[in-house]
Amino acid sequence: MHRHPVKMQRLSINARIGRNSLILAAIALPLAACGITSRMEPYKRTDAVVNEGDHVVVLARKHHANHEAEAEFVDCISDGMARGSDGIDMYSSTEFEDRMYPWFEPSTAPLSTDDLTALLERPGVLEQVEDTGVRFVVWLDGSTDRVSSGGGITCAAGVGGAGCMGLAWWEDDARYDATVWDIQELSSAGTIHADVKGRSVMPAIIVPLPFIARPRAAACRGLTEQLREFLTTPEGFQNDNLELG
Repeated sequence: MHRHPVKMQRLSINARIGRNSLILAAIALPLAACGITSRMEPYKRTDAVVNEGDHVVVLARKHHANHEAEAEFVDCISDGMARGSDGIDMYSSTEFEDRMYPWFEPSTAPLSTDDLTALLERPGVLEQVEDTGVRFVVWLDGSTDRVSSGGGITCAAGVGGAGCMGLAWWEDDARYDATVWDIQELSSAGTIHADVKGRSVMPAIIVPLPFIARPRAAACRGLTEQLREFLTTPEGFQNDNLELG
């Protein structure tokens, strides 16, 4: 019995279409689970804003070794706030710490506005701060951590070639607090809390395909936007919680 060549060709095409559909479905399903959820909680206590000639410096809290904001994250916030035609005048974090040495080292940096007041009362300290032109200090505290993971991928090689099958996933949580101190008023202007969760997935159908969520980058963008608004809006700053899916 001979099969009709046209029917055989149709069966082959249908088989390929079915196989490709399964592959697309297998990829689309984990993609739906991949993504970022952001929550911003801004709270401003005063109407203080950056004026012409004022500078802002972003510093990492260094009293909690397990939750010290990463240097790259500090640079990301500082660079983002300075970028653009309406950028804020920023003072280098490293230069500020070096110029104010040893007052902003881990063992001596002020933990509260009361401590800041006491620090500025020391001979010569206030003059040093005024020379930098810094009006606002943004203290960053937090970190990005792996909070959960699961799944698995197995790979094997044989006569017909090598390949991998499976699905792995992981979730990172970027939690940061940005506390703004007004050196001129010797008070806390407010705080912005950011909590950004990102789920990454890696399906493997012959070849692993990583789909990476980057919550730390998203937290940097969110905090940068909030801080720019915080420092330039005297009235009407939105203190409502912001959730972005």
